[in-house]
Amino acid sequence: MTEPPVLVDITDGVMSLTLNRPDRLNAMSHGLIAAVNEALDRAGKDHDVRCVLITGTGRGFCAGADLSGGGPGDAGADGKPDVGTAMDRLFNPMIRRVRGLPKPVIAAVNGVAAGGGANLALAADIVIAARSARFDQAFVRISLIPDLGGTWFLPHNLSDARARALAMLGNSVPAEKAEQMGMIWQVVDDAALMDEARALARRLAAGPTLSYAAIKRALSESGRHSLSEQLDLERDLQRELGRSDDFREGVAAFLAKRPARFRGQ
Repeated sequence: MTEPPVLVDITDGVMSLTLNRPDRLNAMSHGLIAAVNEALDRAGKDHDVRCVLITGTGRGFCAGADLSGGGPGDAGADGKPDVGTAMDRLFNPMIRRVRGLPKPVIAAVNGVAAGGGANLALAADIVIAARSARFDQAFVRISLIPDLGGTWFLPHNLSDARARALAMLGNSVPAEKAEQMGMIWQVVDDAALMDEARALARRLAAGPTLSYAAIKRALSESGRHSLSEQLDLERDLQRELGRSDDFREGVAAFLAKRPARFRGQ
């Protein structure tokens, strides 16, 4: 029986998505991307899913697009690869789902994250990596540009100078350096990665998911807003959150000096 390209598990409010093509370092086939998109759609609709955790099976997180078959693009009308159509149909919708999901997304990077795999990780809200992991913007090696949001994530997470150098040189960035540069949130010992990632996911799953959704929206829109526009957006989001049951529960718990019990309502 053929293993599915993505393993899906829901436990304690956390949907774990494990990329499951270890023989290909979890390179993204069209089937893998379709499975991730389907699971993210399910996560968005299922009230019992309060956080998503993405990781990989085996030695790698994700080696990017599978260039050996079912890879970045089908042939266009002129017989040449049409990478853009695959981006529109599969890759870009996946990144939009990750960023737009009104729930926290954690990437637990357990090994190499290369090309689109690196940028899938960077699309997550919080990235935690094993000490042996590395991030490769390898696109220039095959005469492409960073995609899956890479040209947006790199300059937003790093300086313009570092973003340009990483994109043009295609250098490998070890996890500890990625943490020091501000590319990712945290590095942990390899053996502790999944325990730390699951503990973080459970913490987020028990938290105020309405607040998380508003935080994701506010941060995403900040780049195109003036300060005055962002203040207006913060006001509008606070007005909505202030009417929620979770806000009332949070205040009551604070005053009673007890843990809050958030329900996403």
